[in-house]
Amino acid sequence: MISRETIDRVFETARVEEVIGEFVTLKKSGSSFKGLSPFVDEKSPSFMVSPVKGIWKDFSTGKGGNAISFLMEHEHYSYPEAIRYLADKYNIAIEETEQTDEQKEAADERESMYLVSKYAQDYFHNTMLNTQKGKAIGLSYFKERGFTNEMIETFQLGYCLDDWTAFTDTALKNGYDLQYLESTGLTIVKEGGKQFDRFKGRVMFPIHSMSGRVLGFGGRILTSDKKAAKYLNSPESDIYHKSKILYGLYQAKKTISKEDNCYLVEGYTDVISMYQKGITNVVASSGTALTPDQIRLVKRLTPNMTVLFDGDAAGLRASVRGIDLILEQGMNVKVVTFPDGDDPDSFSKKKSTEELKEYLENNQQDFISFKVSLLLEEAKNDPIKKAGLIRDIVMSISKIPDSIKQEVYIQECARLMDISETVLFNELAQMLDKQARDAERKPSARPRMTIASSNKPTNSSSGGDVPDDAAFKEMMMAQEGGMSASKAKQAKQGGPALKKINTLDLYEREIIKILLLYGNHEVTFIDWVEDHDDRGKVIMVKEEFVNTVANELYLQLQDDEIEFSNPLFQKIYKELSHQINQEEKLVLDHLTSHQDQEIASEVTNILMDDEHYTLSDWESKEIEVTQKTDVLQKLVQDAILNLRRVLIELKVKELMQEVGVEEKRVEALQDVMNYTQLKTLLYEKLHRVL
Repeated sequence: MISRETIDRVFETARVEEVIGEFVTLKKSGSSFKGLSPFVDEKSPSFMVSPVKGIWKDFSTGKGGNAISFLMEHEHYSYPEAIRYLADKYNIAIEETEQTDEQKEAADERESMYLVSKYAQDYFHNTMLNTQKGKAIGLSYFKERGFTNEMIETFQLGYCLDDWTAFTDTALKNGYDLQYLESTGLTIVKEGGKQFDRFKGRVMFPIHSMSGRVLGFGGRILTSDKKAAKYLNSPESDIYHKSKILYGLYQAKKTISKEDNCYLVEGYTDVISMYQKGITNVVASSGTALTPDQIRLVKRLTPNMTVLFDGDAAGLRASVRGIDLILEQGMNVKVVTFPDGDDPDSFSKKKSTEELKEYLENNQQDFISFKVSLLLEEAKNDPIKKAGLIRDIVMSISKIPDSIKQEVYIQECARLMDISETVLFNELAQMLDKQARDAERKPSARPRMTIASSNKPTNSSSGGDVPDDAAFKEMMMAQEGGMSASKAKQAKQGGPALKKINTLDLYEREIIKILLLYGNHEVTFIDWVEDHDDRGKVIMVKEEFVNTVANELYLQLQDDEIEFSNPLFQKIYKELSHQINQEEKLVLDHLTSHQDQEIASEVTNILMDDEHYTLSDWESKEIEVTQKTDVLQKLVQDAILNLRRVLIELKVKELMQEVGVEEKRVEALQDVMNYTQLKTLLYEKLHRVL
């Protein structure tokens, strides 16, 4: 079990933008960073990272947290695995406390599968480098392929002995459970208990996740056995899904982001040979048909992909289908073909690094030119085939989500094919119309969202409120007046029933939000106290005093003996009030990394609320947004007054129940009158009409 001291040091050292920057391309946006969501497919960035607050928020999915929670969400790490990953990244020595038997048993199955896979990688690698058979067979094969020691280490290549149970026996002796050897596919267990190594006699290519975890293996046979598959992959499992993995992405991700381009090849050796020649932004689909999930992995790092095709015509026609998928994901596609008989592996071995880079640069073409040159030869002078080719190309163009790009490619296609743009545009329109009709007939794969409020800012020059206030007032009106006109119309038309808004929850959350965002700010507050003039008449005198927002809110809540009704806000306020009583300033780090995930998640959501405006870039649209720090005094006052008002309204409703009881009627009515007078005073202070 990792010690508390190690965990604290990891949290203190890890920089959220550095950690997330390894998986998502981030661009500076004010004091924060923004990028495309790594959890859903999107065209406009909705993912925000705040280095100052040490947290992130994905506004597409609602997920958020700190560096640890990102690794748990994105890489499916357990909490200890995320800590270990960051400790390794920042060279922090891990101190561990003794684990109990119960704690050892509590390690989940996925973690056990990862551990077994990591052990297998090390075993195959060491077997190849440090055993006589490993060096004679496995290592000599890779050396014959021209791979250097550096590449063998970088990709952790290995060899599985040509022995039925060598790996399985050694793993079991080292305490690894047969259950996980079988579930990862490393060991095959037959009925009756007979077991043997799946990758017997093969050289091994470990397959890593984007963060470097071992997910599975590819094994190449070295004998000429026609009954055995040349390449054998790990079977699908809880940790290995071949349609969601790209070989070499872990090694290539930094260069892909830096070069803003990704080269896509077919096989393991293609990747390694290109990498060895200095083309390090290269990945492979590992012989499987390209999938949308694989494309999205690259899209997180760059919108540009260059597909490298083998020289043979049959292979080209089979591979070209993947281009439409890449276009459909909104990526920019270039294509490079090698001379007939060559593939990226063989071609890179013939060329120097400079020659290879020059060839890739000079021979890349857009997918239209490539597809025309490929298929035109096949159509030759046959007008029917040529018409089919044109429709095929227009179909590819229809997959592009960007209408401007569609138009540019239509113009290019018209030029290359010597055909009217009008004809092509008409064909495109028909295809898009058909796709739209087909989409309408299909049930939506994405759940529909009901927007509870709008956070669009108002132009302060026209006397607008602080951005959140408009949305807040809209929600209040929906609660107090029933529903907005649009919602009423929706209900009238038989739309979904409105979920009643809990007004008290809204104001309690607003107070928590003010404490989290502005608690340490010092503000000049105003109070009205009773005094007497020269003639002894009671007058109200304005007094100004300076206090922190946190202290003022705490004192106000204490004076009224207000307790939060929402259990979650109650827990968060308890944590904050403890700090207010013990320390000079609120420190929020322990809340965003709180062991209670409900607290950590809600605090992160609140802290990142204001970051949402950065995504809209209102400044560039010349829309001025009022800064809340400019109106903190009013913000604090309104939050307290509104909370009091809602509590009074609830109390009045409660008392009205007692009015119907004969023996309580008089007292209850008097209390209602008193509370109503107090409510009127609160409305006056809030400048609202009762």
